[in-house]
Amino acid sequence: MKKLILIFTLMSSTYAFAQNKAEQSLLTAVEKLKNAMVSGERKDLEDVAAADLSYGHSGGKVEDKATFVETIASGKSDFVSIDLKNQTVKVTGNTGVVRHELHAKTNDGGKPGEVHLGILLVWQLQGKDWKLLARQAYKLPQ
Repeated sequence: MKKLILIFTLMSSTYAFAQNKAEQSLLTAVEKLKNAMVSGERKDLEDVAAADLSYGHSGGKVEDKATFVETIASGKSDFVSIDLKNQTVKVTGNTGVVRHELHAKTNDGGKPGEVHLGILLVWQLQGKDWKLLARQAYKLPQ
């Protein structure tokens, strides 16, 4: 019985470590997305997004991958800085769900501004890389 408990404890520890490792690699992908959105580097934006990306804005507009990349890379949507708060992450199999608040300084069309949004990100593990599959923003309660 003691051997069985020991084996179960070791298996549980291994699973917890693996889950933590998966969550850490997903958080690295979230950071890559944030940095790509601030830099506006087309290649970085393309690398982090899945081919079938569905990128939803708080006003209801939904973009595909090409539109998401072009909007940021062209400077039409210009993030000067992004601060993520109250972030949670959950990995189940090859799917990751990240929620956070996004607080950003913007300079869209040369007009300085700020945005404060709730964000839901859905990620898919493709090979060894996390790819952003879906994003939905929503207005935070005042």
